[in-house]
Amino acid sequence: MNIQDAPHGINIVVETAKGRLYIGRFDSANGFSALLHDCDVRDIADPAAREQHIRETATYGIDVRERDVQVDVLQVSRVRLLRDIAKL
Repeated sequence: MNIQDAPHGINIVVETAKGRLYIGRFDSANGFSALLHDCDVRDIADPAAREQHIRETATYGIDVRERDVQVDVLQVSRVRLLRDIAKL
């Protein structure tokens, strides 16, 4: 999924090329950035640990660490709907 196509108000998982992980409620996007609310932002380099954290979040809910976050859309490598992630 392209971040520009993410549905408004739905929780999404955004992975960046540098290993940063954003999980939060999508608000809007323009050509430069995407706005997420009530986000968990983490730097998890290990792909297995990152996927484990995503699955835990899908199961237990978002550990909100940031109220509002702007994500550089050029750094986004993968976008998924949190509801589509397999739960533990």
